[in-house]
Amino acid sequence: MRICIIDDERISLNVIRAVLSRHATYDVEAFQSAQAALDRCAETTFDLVLVDYRMDEMNGIECLKKLRAMVQYQVVPIIMLTADNDRDLRLEAVKSGATDFLNKPFDPEELRVRAKNLLALREAQLALMDRAKHLDYEVQKATQKLVAREEELIWRLSRAIETRDGSTGEHISRVASVAKVIARELGLSRAYCRTLYLATPLHDTGKIGISDAVLNKPGALTPAERKEIETHTDIGARILQDGESELIRMAHEIALYHHEKWDGSGYGGGLAGDDIPLPGRIAAVADVFDALCSERTYKPAWSFDAAYNEILTQSGKHFDPDCVAAFCAGIDDIRKIYQPASSSTDVA
Repeated sequence: MRICIIDDERISLNVIRAVLSRHATYDVEAFQSAQAALDRCAETTFDLVLVDYRMDEMNGIECLKKLRAMVQYQVVPIIMLTADNDRDLRLEAVKSGATDFLNKPFDPEELRVRAKNLLALREAQLALMDRAKHLDYEVQKATQKLVAREEELIWRLSRAIETRDGSTGEHISRVASVAKVIARELGLSRAYCRTLYLATPLHDTGKIGISDAVLNKPGALTPAERKEIETHTDIGARILQDGESELIRMAHEIALYHHEKWDGSGYGGGLAGDDIPLPGRIAAVADVFDALCSERTYKPAWSFDAAYNEILTQSGKHFDPDCVAAFCAGIDDIRKIYQPASSSTDVA
């Protein structure tokens, strides 16, 4: 255990150091200068500090306050050495963070006992801190496992849904990656971007309730068939409603609102502008862009640049202008997602 003594009286300092140094397990450092002691304390964490009240450079209260201002010394035991029995002084010292007092002239045995007791408390404190760190590490490991399992279930479920309309799963991966880039360029937090990335693949969950004849029809849909297709947002919302996790709650919003349009002409809830939840607005840009770039039974794939220009044209009509601006800001990363040589769709 490491002990720091701060006292500008050389004789007193040497006596205290001599008494405490007799204990084989104590590493004692002594300072006549309060500032030199503070500088040393900033470099290393002592387990016990003894500081004299009456010092010329700065008094013990000032030194105590500076110590307690250091993060590593907020709970380290500190003994105030004083020959003054003034009640107000002691009260101020306690308020400033003194753990105990030792009167001058002191009894060597009392000094040893007080130091021993406080260091025993410090050892227990350190043991509890180590235990807390260990438990936190174990919790983090368990949480990471749960998150990994949740992610795996999300991707497997979304890919199963995609196979119903002939997709390979690449569509959901690309839409998720594009949505993440847009969210990043909007300045949203890394946690938000990650949640959006995992929630977006569930945007077409409701397609599980659409008939194969309509879902895989090679030609144009009739008005009745179009109306059936549009019910997939409500079906998906019902499947994902009342989720307890932030991920499922966001997936619910995306499933319900990703076909809304900025001008109010979309479907899902018939919303417009900022009334459309942000995850739905972001997913709308990503989903339409990938749909344009993808070959479907009813249309050929558009070129990347043609699809890009269509997104720009629909800013303020179909899409939130801010989301389109973010899409444009991240276009270099989005272009990489659509390059055949790219081995990963998880951008930034």
